Amino acid sequence: MHQNVLLHFFHSSSYFQMKISTFSLVLLYFFQSARAILDPVDFLALQSIRRSLHDVPGSNFFSSWDFTGDPCSFAGVYCVSDKVFALNLGETRASSPGLTGKIDTAIGKLSALADLTVSPGRIYGHLPQSISQLKNLKFLGISRNFISGEIPAGLGQLHNLRTIDLSYNQLSGTIPPSIGKLPVLNNLILRHNRLTGSVPSFASAQNLNRLDLKHNSLTGSLAPDSLPSSLQYISLSWNQLTGNVDRVLYRLNRLNYLDLSLNRFTGPIPPQLFSFPLTNLQLERNQLCGPVEPFNEVTIQTVDLSYNKLSGEISPLLASVQNLYLNNNCFTGEVPGSFVERLLGANIRILYLQHNYLTGIVINPTAEIPMSSSLCLQYNCMVPPVQMTCPSKAGYQKIRPARECNQHH
Repeated sequence: MHQNVLLHFFHSSSYFQMKISTFSLVLLYFFQSARAILDPVDFLALQSIRRSLHDVPGSNFFSSWDFTGDPCSFAGVYCVSDKVFALNLGETRASSPGLTGKIDTAIGKLSALADLTVSPGRIYGHLPQSISQLKNLKFLGISRNFISGEIPAGLGQLHNLRTIDLSYNQLSGTIPPSIGKLPVLNNLILRHNRLTGSVPSFASAQNLNRLDLKHNSLTGSLAPDSLPSSLQYISLSWNQLTGNVDRVLYRLNRLNYLDLSLNRFTGPIPPQLFSFPLTNLQLERNQLCGPVEPFNEVTIQTVDLSYNKLSGEISPLLASVQNLYLNNNCFTGEVPGSFVERLLGANIRILYLQHNYLTGIVINPTAEIPMSSSLCLQYNCMVPPVQMTCPSKAGYQKIRPARECNQHH
């Protein structure tokens, strides 16, 4: 009887319910704590990474990296369950001098890592080959440091990679062809390095939106169909690339930015290029030739075709461009009247036509060109009829010698 009374007391009392609730909370805390303990492999990897990197004076990134505490609370370390999911090395503030040292090979032990970012700083040495072990990596961003050596070919085995940004380093060697086959790659940014060799085919990278290889030492020509139609941004300027561009560009009808300047590209400009949804078209300082014949009125904000071998008359369909650089070519004939109308209406900001073989422009000598607009007609086969605003590199000769004009015509 006493036993039944006692059981009745425990089952009916709020005291017993409170104890059960407290016990549940303790259990929950225990399991959460157990789950939050970092995997020992990741713990040791972070220790190795820390030993090989240091704050540049003025940076305090590693001040929170006290391994007597929980590494998942360290600056730049983000965990899911008991694994490091993201590692952002270095302070994000723009004024931070960053980190120095080398990236330790232990980085490859962080098997769940999906995001590896290194802030601008003074990190040097090679990219460790062990990065190729990070099968879950989606974002690799190590820009504006002093990384040297070659790009690990094993990056092409990381089929989850969406962004590779290794810009503004000292990388050398070739771009591994395997990178061009990454199935979900969206952005490849390798600008301002010392890369050599040819541009690999990206035909298999059907999700590639941004390709930026500017300011390297790349050579050779682009194979037809080597660039996927998914591309929206291409910058290959400041290289030594050759070959015809028309076979490569005609399919890329999603482009909104194209910069092929300062190369050795040849051949005509495909007319359909001017109908693409571009805001910026930079083809200057190549060896492009032939006429420029858009199909429709061009709505691109900036078009730079200067320093080529383009010829024929200037198309009136280019008059809708706000910033137009056609200087240092072989254009002939008169400047279409549509350019004058838009120039006087302040709809054209820059119209550079200097150093061609143009023979006339119909404009009232008393017409005032708006202060917001610049017109340069220097060194053509005519006397410039109005006051012009020319860059200093246009030189001091107003008119091209008659001998040159006669020979060209």
